[in-house]
Amino acid sequence: MAGNTLVPLLFPILEAVVTQRLRLKKNADRRLKAGHLWLYSNEIDITETPLKSFEPGAQAIIEAASGRAMGVAYVNPNSLICARVVSRDTDVMLGRSLLVHRFKQALSLRERLFARPFYRLVHGEGDLLPGLVVDRFDDVVVVQLNTLGMEKVRDEIIDALNKVLSPRVIVLRGDTAGRRLEQLDEHVEIVQGSLEGAVALEENGVRFETDVVGGQKTGWFFDHRDNRAWFNTQVAGKRVLDVFSYVGGWGVQAAVSGASEVVCVDESTPALERVMDNAALNGVEDRVSTLEGDAFKALAQLKAQGEVFDAIVLDPPAFIRKRKDIAAGERAYGRLNREAIRLLGRDGLLMSASCSMHLASDRLVDIVRGAARHQDRHAQLIYQGHQAGDHPIHPSIPETAYLKAMGVRIFRD
Repeated sequence: MAGNTLVPLLFPILEAVVTQRLRLKKNADRRLKAGHLWLYSNEIDITETPLKSFEPGAQAIIEAASGRAMGVAYVNPNSLICARVVSRDTDVMLGRSLLVHRFKQALSLRERLFARPFYRLVHGEGDLLPGLVVDRFDDVVVVQLNTLGMEKVRDEIIDALNKVLSPRVIVLRGDTAGRRLEQLDEHVEIVQGSLEGAVALEENGVRFETDVVGGQKTGWFFDHRDNRAWFNTQVAGKRVLDVFSYVGGWGVQAAVSGASEVVCVDESTPALERVMDNAALNGVEDRVSTLEGDAFKALAQLKAQGEVFDAIVLDPPAFIRKRKDIAAGERAYGRLNREAIRLLGRDGLLMSASCSMHLASDRLVDIVRGAARHQDRHAQLIYQGHQAGDHPIHPSIPETAYLKAMGVRIFRD
């Protein structure tokens, strides 16, 4: 009897929370029907539902032009992407219960894919939680709240993580580009537990330590896990150059996989110090060295010194952050690949990567082809990769398929 009396009481509570409605223009519901989660400000019927009437971060029921309810989204009237869908059920808002459910769904996938608890647990839209990123380092989790809508449920996110994972430490990395776009303050905070020094992780059987508080992004880049695994099979006995090495994700794994020598290039002193720590952690410090400086200058310096490598990794930051940067970014990728190819021996391997979502895969192929021909070399594409399974691609949102990696044999006749 008690259960029966509770059920009708729940819905008035939910309806009382999500009462505002956001109506779309005619035919603007097509992408949502296809599974997309974003709404743009020019798709809103502002006569019926003025965007300026919404408190930034508030949740609303999305309606088609006909008035048919299509789901729940959080709204930011000050952003080009003015709403992001969190549920197709209009009775389910973004809160602790939904977060627990989504976290359990995400965890189920990761436990299917990986034997060890080191992975991206939540990958934003790919896990139906737009604006939220959670990386897991065993009992330490690092959280990025990239949108105002997610910032509004910060406490519920922490509660849900404790419900699903019971982590010892929770770190909030509020220093992201997404937060700047949403006009949110930037800060880094340990909101649960305490940390002293680096955090341990394991990838492809290789041990690492990294700084999840002061390092890049969340401290590690799990997305290249599978691409590194393939590269590791190609480097035994080879001399390897790892450009934009950060803390040695590619280079140290190459050394452990039998590379005869690895040179890691980065402009960050702390990152290169961590490279050597990670090399020592795996007993390969005698085959790993570092070169500090700007990547382009370092490549020119190595060429001037007559250095030659058997395999080179190019894993740069995003040269194209916005569509207006495409032309300049493609030129930068072209120059980078040309300079790297100059350092390859007669029959070498180039691993060329891009994390720019605005750079299409076929354009990266064309850039590497052009770079090889510029040096009068032949190119054979022998591997094409993308982000690992803990960075799931939402099939309706092309922007979630951002990572490209190409293994290319570069050789002379």
